[in-house]
Amino acid sequence: MNGKDLSNTSRTNWVALEAMDDEGIDYSDIPPLTEEFFEKATLRIPNSQAQQLIQIEPDVLKWFQTQGGEYKTLINSILRLYIESHKQSPYNNSLGTD
Repeated sequence: MNGKDLSNTSRTNWVALEAMDDEGIDYSDIPPLTEEFFEKATLRIPNSQAQQLIQIEPDVLKWFQTQGGEYKTLINSILRLYIESHKQSPYNNSLGTD
């Protein structure tokens, strides 16, 4: 985006749009999403959100949450300690996952 893009003024009537209910929206100019679309689609997640994508079993998460303080910071600290303890290992490149 350049400075020229910032000077464009929206011609949208925001008051009328906010007053409109869902049934009043005209979607006729939007093509339907086909199977072909979804076959070619790529999921893109911003890095800041991707950092939050980890599956933790409910009982494990609950235990961390009961430890008090910032449980996400605690989880991160424990993972960092694990990494640090494995840096001395001969399996350094795989972190012991061989």
